[in-house]
Amino acid sequence: MWLDQVIDEGRHVTRLHSDLPFFAENALKLRPKFGPLEPFKFNGAQHKLHELLEEQRKKTGRVRAIVLKARQLGVSTYVAARFYRATTASPGLKTIIIGHERRASSNLFQIVKRLHDGLPDDLRPSVGTSNAEELSFDRLDSGYLVSVATGEGAGRSATAQFLHASEAAFWPDLPLQMASLLQTVRDIDGTEVIIESTANGYNDFFSLWRKAETGESEFLPIFLPWSLDPGYRRRVEPDFVMDSEEKKLADLHSLDIEQIAWRRAKISQLGSSEYFAQEYPITPSEAFISSTFDSFIPASLVIAARKEEVEPYGPTIVGVDPAGMGADRTSIAWRRGRCITRIESRRGLDTMEIVGWVQKIIREDSPDKINIDVTGMGVGIYDRLRELGHVRNFVNPINFAGKPVEPGPLDEKGKPAGGPSNRRAEMWLNLKKALEAGRFKLPDSNSLQADLVSVGYKFNSEGKLLLESKQDMKRRGVPSPDEGDAVALCFSEPDGSSFPRGRNFNRDLKDLYGGCYI
Repeated sequence: MWLDQVIDEGRHVTRLHSDLPFFAENALKLRPKFGPLEPFKFNGAQHKLHELLEEQRKKTGRVRAIVLKARQLGVSTYVAARFYRATTASPGLKTIIIGHERRASSNLFQIVKRLHDGLPDDLRPSVGTSNAEELSFDRLDSGYLVSVATGEGAGRSATAQFLHASEAAFWPDLPLQMASLLQTVRDIDGTEVIIESTANGYNDFFSLWRKAETGESEFLPIFLPWSLDPGYRRRVEPDFVMDSEEKKLADLHSLDIEQIAWRRAKISQLGSSEYFAQEYPITPSEAFISSTFDSFIPASLVIAARKEEVEPYGPTIVGVDPAGMGADRTSIAWRRGRCITRIESRRGLDTMEIVGWVQKIIREDSPDKINIDVTGMGVGIYDRLRELGHVRNFVNPINFAGKPVEPGPLDEKGKPAGGPSNRRAEMWLNLKKALEAGRFKLPDSNSLQADLVSVGYKFNSEGKLLLESKQDMKRRGVPSPDEGDAVALCFSEPDGSSFPRGRNFNRDLKDLYGGCYI
């Protein structure tokens, strides 16, 4: 019995050091919204965050994550617990906490101190210094530094292994801040940097998030929607009826009626659905909603298409949006009928490597047509594929800046009026019409959705549709929508079909899709 007890105690201690959820529940105490202190049990959002961070740590040896969240999901508390256990696990470790304002930094630090004070005596490390800006564990030579994001850049003289950057969307001059802070954490295994925030419009944090989404940075993008919190529910009154928008939202995101009732009450409290979306987003793109920005393709169309189940049908059309050795991605999309069956992106490929990738696709997938954007380096890729013997009807050059292939609409006097201004606008318009018609399948990809909903638009003096250029997008800090352009390249014709095609192609599509096809 005595030996069994010793073994059990040893296993308990080992698990405390190796299992963070176990450590939190068995060693840490939190004060809930109501009532006395209670064990820290992870909620749904905290469990999801923990799993994703641990997956990255095991894969790369370190953690670099940017967390976009809804309000009050307990993200800051989770990070406090994670870094507290890490800081006290070994000698010589430092954690830096940076908030967007002094009060916020102080609140974060108080969470750490409460966790420390609530530990069992045999687990609580000895404290050397404890004040408003520092907590040190003298016997471990470990501890905490607390600072505030300022215009001069925070944490310049510090060195740490763990960095918690909170509410970064509200920091002044975020690029300067991050350039300074990331130098405080060495680029070695075992270090961790977690940036977390609610959204604050299309600012520098949005740019940071999009770079993570597109793989342009080392940071893992993690989105935590409000629906993960089981407390975001409201008792439903007998006369409660969901309107059409709420029914659609419930279907898209598998929300129950109590969640919809809570959402309606919260929108009434906040004053607008736009402000609710920023504070309590259910998708990443919704978090960055802005009254000053109007996306050409609404997020609702993309979300619906991600959830569709449509059988691929007909010829395979491949869209290739090439990029050079810079930050942009070379993206390739595959389409069959009313499905984009795949989307892939790679960075840093030269012309011959892209040619090799396309040849591999030709060899393995036998596509019926490949559409290549030739407005930039794509012309060299197209020429090389022609040299290799691929005929014009098979490898198709698309000039984004060229004229639309279909005539535009006419006004009542028979004169041209409206329509797309160029080939790129025409193909994006074809894509949008396909999504609006419904029963169209897109890959379940956050990066593709972000690309599709990040493109703005306007109308020129002739009333023709003009999409926001890649250069203009970059000027407002948004990456090039490479995956969106690759998908649009699959719509070189309104119905997306390739040449040649069978005599009964359109009839077969009508039969398969109930008369609805594009």
